[in-house]
Amino acid sequence: MNLSGTLEQFNFTAFPNLARFVLNHNRLNGKIPSAIVTLSKLIFLDLSGNNFSDGIPPEIGKLSELRFLNLSDNSLEGSVPYQISSLQKVWFMDLGSNLLTSFDSSRFSSMPYLTHLSLSYNDFSGEFPPFIFKCKNLTYLDMFSNGFDDLFPDVMTNLVRLEYLNLTSNAFRGPLPTNLSKLASLKHLRIGVNEFIGQIPDDIGMLSNLQILELHNNSLSGRIPASVGQLARLERLDLHAAGLTSTIPSDLGRCANLTFLDLSLNSLTGVLPLSLSNLNKISELDIRENFLSGVVSSSLVGNWTQLISLELQKNSLTGTIPQEIGMLGKLIFLFLNENRISGQVPQQIGNLKNLKLLDLSMNELAGPIPHTIWNLTQLTMLHLFENILSGSIPPEIGNLTALQTLDIGDNRLSGELPPTISQLESLQTFILFNNHFSGMIPKDFGRNMSLISVDFSGNSFSGGLPTGLCNNFLLEYFRADENNFTGSLPECLKNCSRLNTIGLQGNKFTADISSALGVHPNLAYIDLGRNQFSGELSQNWWDYKELTYFRMGGNRISGGLPVQIRRLKNLRVLDLSSNKLRGSIPAELSYLTSMSRLNLSGNRLDSYIPSGLGKLTYLEVLDLSNNLLTGNIPKEVGDNVRLLELNLSNNILSGEIPSELGNLASLQISLDISHNALSGTIPRDLDKLALLEALDLSHNALSGQIPPTLSQMISLLSVDFSYNNLTGPIPAGITFRKSGSRPFLGNPGLCGDAGGLPSCKRINPGERSTQHHKTTKRPKKLVIPIVVPIAGLLVIVIFIAGIMIFSRTRRGSREEFVSREGNKSFESLAWEREGKFTFNDIVKGTNNFNEMHCIGKGEFGIIYKAMLQTGQVVAVKKLSVLNLSDILETTRRSFLNEIQILTDVRHKNIVKLYGFYSKKGCIYMVYDFVERGSLGKVLQQLDWATRIKIIQGVANAIAYLHHDWSDSSNGTVAAGSYTCMAPVICDALLSLYAELAYAMKVIEKCDVYNFGVVVLQVMMGRNPEELVSSIFSSEYQDRELKDVLDRRLQAPTGQLAEEVAFVVSLALACTRTDPESRPTMLAVAHELSTHIQAFLPEPPDVITMKKLSNF
Repeated sequence: MNLSGTLEQFNFTAFPNLARFVLNHNRLNGKIPSAIVTLSKLIFLDLSGNNFSDGIPPEIGKLSELRFLNLSDNSLEGSVPYQISSLQKVWFMDLGSNLLTSFDSSRFSSMPYLTHLSLSYNDFSGEFPPFIFKCKNLTYLDMFSNGFDDLFPDVMTNLVRLEYLNLTSNAFRGPLPTNLSKLASLKHLRIGVNEFIGQIPDDIGMLSNLQILELHNNSLSGRIPASVGQLARLERLDLHAAGLTSTIPSDLGRCANLTFLDLSLNSLTGVLPLSLSNLNKISELDIRENFLSGVVSSSLVGNWTQLISLELQKNSLTGTIPQEIGMLGKLIFLFLNENRISGQVPQQIGNLKNLKLLDLSMNELAGPIPHTIWNLTQLTMLHLFENILSGSIPPEIGNLTALQTLDIGDNRLSGELPPTISQLESLQTFILFNNHFSGMIPKDFGRNMSLISVDFSGNSFSGGLPTGLCNNFLLEYFRADENNFTGSLPECLKNCSRLNTIGLQGNKFTADISSALGVHPNLAYIDLGRNQFSGELSQNWWDYKELTYFRMGGNRISGGLPVQIRRLKNLRVLDLSSNKLRGSIPAELSYLTSMSRLNLSGNRLDSYIPSGLGKLTYLEVLDLSNNLLTGNIPKEVGDNVRLLELNLSNNILSGEIPSELGNLASLQISLDISHNALSGTIPRDLDKLALLEALDLSHNALSGQIPPTLSQMISLLSVDFSYNNLTGPIPAGITFRKSGSRPFLGNPGLCGDAGGLPSCKRINPGERSTQHHKTTKRPKKLVIPIVVPIAGLLVIVIFIAGIMIFSRTRRGSREEFVSREGNKSFESLAWEREGKFTFNDIVKGTNNFNEMHCIGKGEFGIIYKAMLQTGQVVAVKKLSVLNLSDILETTRRSFLNEIQILTDVRHKNIVKLYGFYSKKGCIYMVYDFVERGSLGKVLQQLDWATRIKIIQGVANAIAYLHHDWSDSSNGTVAAGSYTCMAPVICDALLSLYAELAYAMKVIEKCDVYNFGVVVLQVMMGRNPEELVSSIFSSEYQDRELKDVLDRRLQAPTGQLAEEVAFVVSLALACTRTDPESRPTMLAVAHELSTHIQAFLPEPPDVITMKKLSNF
C-alpha cells in the first residue's frame, strides 16, 4: 500500500472489534502507540517491514487474545518488555531485524503455546534467554546474528519438539552437547559461525529427520563422524572452515539425498572416496582448500550429472581431467585450479554449454587450449594461467562475447593475437603475462570494450600500443612491461582518472615523459623503467598523493629532482637510477618518511648527500652510487637502522667513514662505499654489523690497520679493501683468510695468512713503518703507464707514460740523472725495492739490446723482450731523449717521485712498472711482460662488444691513476712541464705527436686527448696519425658514423649500435681542440660504466660525426 507517516493520530477506539491489524511493508515510522491496547479483540498483529522506532510498548502485553505478533524489520530498540510474556495465547512471535538488546529475563514467564520464535538480527548478548526453555511446544527458534556468548545449554535438549534451530553468527562457545540426539524432531540444525570446540558428537547420526546440518566456521577438531552416513534425509551438509582433520568418511556416500556438500577450508587428507559417486542428486560440491590427493575418478564425475557447481581447487589432486567432465551438462561453475593436475584439457569440456566460470589455473596442464572452449558462449570468466599450455589463440575467441575476465598468463602460448579479440566488448580483465606472444596488439583493441585490468607483460609484443586502449576511461590496472613496444603512449591514457597501476618497464617507449601521463588521483604504482623516455619529471606527478611505488630508472630523463617531491607522503619506493638527472639531491626527500627503497644511482647528481636522509627510518635500500656526489658521508645515515643495503660507491665522497655506520644493525646485503676519496682509518664500530654479508671499501685513501674485530662479523661472505693505504695484519676470520690476495691488492703494507700476502713474521715493525711511509706519499704530477687486458682474451693495449717535453736551450754531457736526496742514481731507485734484478741483468737478458730481442719498433723507440737468468720475462721500452743535461733539477726530482709512485701502483688494468734507467741519451722503462702482438693486428680479431670492454678498462685505469693516486691537495694530475700521457700502441705511433701538433705546449688534459685518439683507433681501425690529421676536417665531419667505423667488422645494430655511437661521442669529446672543454677521466669512466647506451638525436645508422661531436 506504500503508506507513510505515523500511527500516533490513528483512532484505535473506532475499531473495538478489530481482529486483524496488518500494515506490513510500508513506510510508517515513529513509535508504536500505546493506544493500540484498545484493540482488545486483536488476534493477528503484523507491523513488520516499516521503520518504527523507540521501544516495544509494554501495553502490547494486554492484548490477551493475540495469537500472531510480527514486529520484525523495524528499528525498535532497547529491552524486550517482560509484559510480552503475558501473551499466553501467542504461537508466532517474530522480533527479528531490529535493534533490541536484552530481555528482562527475571520477570519473563513461560509462553506455553509459543511454537515460532525469531530473535534474529538484533543486538542481544550475554546468556541464552532462560524463558525459552519453558516454551515446551517450540518448534522454530531463530537467534541468527546476535552476540550471545553462552555455552550451548544442555537444557536445550528438553525442547523435544524443536524442528528448526538457528544459532548461526553468535559467540556461543564450548563443546557441542553429547545428547543432541534428544532433539529427535530436528530437521534444520544451523549453528555455524560460533566458537564451538571439540569433536562432532557421534550421536549426531541419530537425528534421523535432519535435512540441513551446518557447523561451519567453528573451531571443531577431529574427524567427520561416520555416523553422518545414517542421515538418509540429509540434503545440505555444510562443514566448511570447521577445523576438521582426517579423511572424508566413505559412509558419506550413503547420504543419497544430498544436494549441497561443503567440506572446504579444512585440513582433510586422503583421496576422494569412490562412494561419493552415489551422490547422484548433488548439485553443489565444494571441497576446496584441503590436502586431498589422488585423482578425480571418472566414475565419480560421471554420476554427478546434476552438478551446477564443482569446486575442488587448492588441493594436491593429480592425474588428468576425466573426459566424463563433458557429461555435466548443467555445470555453471568449474574450479579445479591450484592442484597438480596434468595432461591436456579434454575436448569434452566444450560440451558444458551452460558454463560461466571456468578456472583450471595453477596446474601442470600442457598442450593447446582445446578449440571447443571457444564455443562456450556463456563464459564470463576463463582462468588458465600458470600451466604449460602452448599453441596460439585462434580467431574463434571472438565467439566469447559474454567474457568479462580472461587470464591465460604464465604459459607457453605464442603467435599473434587475432583481431577478433577486439569483439569481446564485455571484457574487463585481460591478462597475458609471461607467454611468448609476438606481433602487434590489434589496432581496435579497447576501442569498444570496458577494460579495467590489462596485462601484456613478459611477452615479445612489438609496435605501438593501440590508440583506443582506454577509450572508456575505466582502466585501473595496466602493465605491458618486458616487451618490445615502441613509440609514445596512447593519448587516452592521460584521461584515465581511475588508473591505479601502470607498469611499462623494459620496452622502447619514447616521447617526452613530462607529457606522457595526465592527472591520476588514484595512481599508486608507476614503473616506466628501462625505456627511452626523455624530458624532465612532470609537475603533475607531485599531486599523485596515493603514489607508493615510483620507478623510472634506465631512461633519458634529465633536469633535476624538484623540491615538490615532498608531497608524495605515501611513497615507499623511488627509483630514478641510470638517467641524466643533474643537480643536487633535494633535502625535501626527508619528508618521505614511509620510504623503504631509494635508488638514485647512475645519474649526474652532484653536491652533497643530505643529512636529512637519516630521518627515513623505514629505509631498507639506499643506493646513490655512480654519481658525482662530494663532501662527507653524513653521520645521520647511521640513523637508518632498518637498512639492508647501502651503496654510495663511485662518487667523489671524501672525509672519514663515520663510525655511526656501525649502528646499522640490520645491514645485511652489502655495504659498498668503494671508489671514492675517503680517508682516515676504518672505524672499529663496523664490527657491530653482525648480519652484513658483503663489505667493499676498496679504491679509497684509507689508512691504518683493518680492525681485527671485523673477524667477529660471522655473516660476512666477501670483503674488498683493495687499493687503499692500509697496513698491518689482516683480521684472522675465515672470510679474510680464504679471500686470497685480491681483496687486499694495492695495500703494500698489509700482511697475513691470505694467499698471496706476505707473512707478518717477515716484516719487522721498523720495515712496516718505512713501507707505510713510502706508500702514503702522494705525487702532485703523474706519469701513467697502462696496459688494459681484454676480457677473456690474451690481448693487451699498452699505455706507456714517460715521454718528456724538454727545452733545447742548454746542452751538456750528463748521461745519468742523480737525485739530490742521498745522491741515489735512477738505477738504485728503479730496482732496489724489488731486489730481484738490476739493469745489468736486463742488458744480459737482451744480449746488450740485440736486434733479435726486438719485439716492436716505433717513431720514438724500440720494445725489447728480456729473459732474465731467474726465468722472469720483462718488457723494456728504449726511448731516445736528447739533451738530457738541459733538464731542470726540479723536473728531475718530480719525475723521480712519480716513477717511485708508479712502481707501487696496483690495478687490474695497469701493467706493473718495475722502474726505469737512463744512460747515453736513452731512457729504459721496464714493465711486466704481457704476451701478444700490436693493437693494429689484434683489432681484426675483436668484436664490437670486446672493443667496448677494452675502452672501459682503459678509462677505469686512467681514472684510477688520475684520482685514486692524486695528491689530495692538488686536483690536477698528469700535467706539468714535462709529462703528457702518451699511449704507445706497439707500432710506436704516439698520440703525443698529435697533441703537440695542435697545441704546441703540454696542458693538463693531454691524457684525455690521447685517450680519445686511442678510442677512435679501436673503433675505426685506423692509424692514429691518420685519425688526427682528418678528424676535424669538414669532409670527415659530414660523414655518417657507419661509414667511418672499422669495416673489417659487420656494422653493429640495435642496442650495440647505440653503445658504439656513445663510445665514439665520448672519444670526440675527449679530442676537442679546447682542452678546458674536454671531460675529466673520472667523468669519462663514470659515463662508460653507467650510461653506455646513447641518448642519440638520430638513429645510429644515419647519425653524422658532426652531430656526434656536438652531442
